Amino acid sequence: MKTAIIHQRFLVSTGISTDTRNIKPGSIFFALKGANFNGNQFAAQAIAKGAICAIVDNKDAAVNDKEYIVVKDSLKALQKLATFHRKFLGIPIIGITGSNGKTTTKELIYNVLSKKYTVTATKGNLNNHIGVPLSLLAMDEETEIGLIEMGANHPGEIEFLSNIVMPDYGFITNFGKAHLEGFGSLNGVIQAKTELYRHLKENKKLIFLNLDDEVQRLEINYKHNFTFGANRKAQVKISYPETGDSAKLIFNDINFKSQLSGNYNAKNMAAALCIGLYFKVPVNDIQTAIENYTPSNNRSQIIKSDSNKIYLDAYNANPTSMIASLQHFNKVKTKTTKIVILGDMGELGTASETEHQVIVNFLENADISEIYLVGKLFKKTTTNKPNIIKFENTENIKKHLHLAELKDCSILIKGSRSMALEQILEVFETKA
Repeated sequence: MKTAIIHQRFLVSTGISTDTRNIKPGSIFFALKGANFNGNQFAAQAIAKGAICAIVDNKDAAVNDKEYIVVKDSLKALQKLATFHRKFLGIPIIGITGSNGKTTTKELIYNVLSKKYTVTATKGNLNNHIGVPLSLLAMDEETEIGLIEMGANHPGEIEFLSNIVMPDYGFITNFGKAHLEGFGSLNGVIQAKTELYRHLKENKKLIFLNLDDEVQRLEINYKHNFTFGANRKAQVKISYPETGDSAKLIFNDINFKSQLSGNYNAKNMAAALCIGLYFKVPVNDIQTAIENYTPSNNRSQIIKSDSNKIYLDAYNANPTSMIASLQHFNKVKTKTTKIVILGDMGELGTASETEHQVIVNFLENADISEIYLVGKLFKKTTTNKPNIIKFENTENIKKHLHLAELKDCSILIKGSRSMALEQILEVFETKA
């Protein structure tokens, strides 16, 4: 009953706010709690700043019955409101998860579908138990298709988010060694990510499937799907040519180019193509949408300076994505000097030491002139190669690069978010 009441107020509001520092006048404030904050303490401030209603889970925070609604749990109330709103709109929603490439794939799909539909998609990577409800609540009655990214770092999280989103369609980008601290093993990752497909199967919804992914083929025994890949049984047959700097693919003798670094991104392009075709977007529009997509946010970017080319993929990293980046960079043909700058990979738990050493072992045999490893985890690895140099932190390598004054180089930068390796760009005079 309270969810319906809150939804009525939501429909005449300017949206949802959870932080009084950037509250929108006319919004509904949800008093969320965390380890170091309690939103109930700021409810009155939210009203004073223009919120039309505050949802609190402490009755003492409710000054009156007109502007405050008391619930048992503010976060659960937000999640219930999101599901209620999703049912109210009744639009098709696509859920996306996976170990690598979720956000890039989501952005590509958004660009493609926007050629024909009004699409509302997850902003950035707001893909957790708070971000997903907020993404659903960002949809309005003009939205024709919803596109929701779902992230996870422990078992059961995708199932939980799927129950909130109730997707009609779903796609898993891949399965990799990400968040091993929470999942325990690669098999744990597979079981957790496929919670999305199991949810879709139970509700007789449609799965978009990459038939070139052996794990997906073996894990998903479900006929209600739409498939793509180089596999001869794929409904959307695609070929992946040898690539230079950027990802490419071929469909129906049409060459699809992109501004994305790394041939591994071609699979993300293929997913966007497949989903676009399913929703009847014209092929030429799909091609234009993919080719015009410009990566940002330190993901798969190709950046040029006056004398260097930089491949920036520093938003995040795990063993699977790092090896993929290195394999691609190792094959790039260039007359310039190849340099790799890698930062620590986080959330690997007991596998951390082994996985960092695997990366170093690969680098020892790579066709790369100079290799810079940044962080305490890489510092623990062993190597006798003189071209592999270790740095304690990002500031130290920035100082080294200032002195080195690199010119005529191709430079790959990749590491986990905590390393903030994009700060290295300050050393170079760059231009998009």
